[in-house]
Amino acid sequence: MAEGWPDGALVEAARDGDARAITALVSGSHPHVRRFAHSLCTTPQDAEDAAQEALIILYRKIGMLRATGALASWMFRIVRNECLRRAKRAFRQFETVPERAVPSAEEEALQLLEAGIVADVIAGLPGDQRRVLIMRDVQGYSGRMTADALGISTAAMKSRLHRARAAVQEGLRSMETGGFDGR
Repeated sequence: MAEGWPDGALVEAARDGDARAITALVSGSHPHVRRFAHSLCTTPQDAEDAAQEALIILYRKIGMLRATGALASWMFRIVRNECLRRAKRAFRQFETVPERAVPSAEEEALQLLEAGIVADVIAGLPGDQRRVLIMRDVQGYSGRMTADALGISTAAMKSRLHRARAAVQEGLRSMETGGFDGR
């Protein structure tokens, strides 16, 4: 079991339906789930919501967990999926928002423009490359931690990261020359 997570006996008792064990398991998992959500989700509110959703799923579906030692990876996968779901919803909402008036401060406008260009290029990446790029280059996870969180080998993570970085560089070059079409 990952360091600091509830022990296997508690997980086993919770899987067997012991109400006190389930309560202790959810309470003991909360700090770890919350920390992971804050490192993966785009906003603090999404992180809190994702952590709560993951703990609700833990409470409801603990009986489905096959191996007591898999609790940490199971919870991280739930949090990751919830954060991705929330990010996709935010992107959809962003796409449907009508254009706003240009901010009055020139520097703010330029920063927003630059951030928007980078975000557009990253959003155009395939999902597997985008997740690796965000975890490694934006959130600063180690290669091993990124690979483990995504459930892939370190070699696969490195390959996806290399492709993602190359695609972002090419996308930004294309934007400068006016050739990027947003896909």
